[in-house]
Amino acid sequence: MRILILGGTTEASELARLLAGDDRFAATLSLAGRTTSPKPQPLPTRIGGFGGVAGLEAWLREHATDAVIDATHPYADQISRHAVAACGSLSLPLASIRRAAWQRQDGDRWIEVDSAEAAASALGAAAARVFLSLGRLELAAFAAAPQHHYIARTIDPPGDIPLPPDIRLVYDRGPFDEAKEHDFLTRERVAFVVSKNSGGAATYPKIAAARRLGIAVVMIARPDKPHGVALDSARGAVLWLEERLAHAPPSTSRRKV
Repeated sequence: MRILILGGTTEASELARLLAGDDRFAATLSLAGRTTSPKPQPLPTRIGGFGGVAGLEAWLREHATDAVIDATHPYADQISRHAVAACGSLSLPLASIRRAAWQRQDGDRWIEVDSAEAAASALGAAAARVFLSLGRLELAAFAAAPQHHYIARTIDPPGDIPLPPDIRLVYDRGPFDEAKEHDFLTRERVAFVVSKNSGGAATYPKIAAARRLGIAVVMIARPDKPHGVALDSARGAVLWLEERLAHAPPSTSRRKV
């Protein structure tokens, strides 16, 4: 059974590990290419976009794909829209691993906004020390609020993206633990944390540390993300694939057209 995994998350990496070496499945992992040095994966991996819905359809036909797993980031709504459209057009089964969002807890000081631009505005006019826990592509929005001192944690350099004038870049990759996040926020005298509501355990320690320290978190809301059959984990995706395989006709391959 030929599988395409749309990845870029811890769930996608876990699914790749679960399927590697399983001769029932021939899986390919697709990464968007936003990270210049992605972690090595145990499956054949393609990097880069498909060229819209039509390009994704063409790839699925060319590779005789039998099913698609969308294990992309909760904020990667464009590829999810394309996956829903392409799989619908080709009558391909699509399942989506939907990571639960973080929920506000007692003691959290969240300021919920709809975009990075709104987050920059929510920081206010008075100069403050701000920790940006965001992807490099979102950093440009904070150039509109140059009065703040920013510390931005990213995996890769921002390249030619316009940045606010007072910013220090910290290159690191999760997961992070709460004790180190607590020390980091304290040492940097952070007044605001800006974060997406990514969900999951890998980057939650900064939220827990901010709660303990009474630091305000400007939380960027999730987009409305289309999906296929909703799953909650990589293991759930394997069970879904096994069910598809059990009910498949003798030959499930979709021939090239």
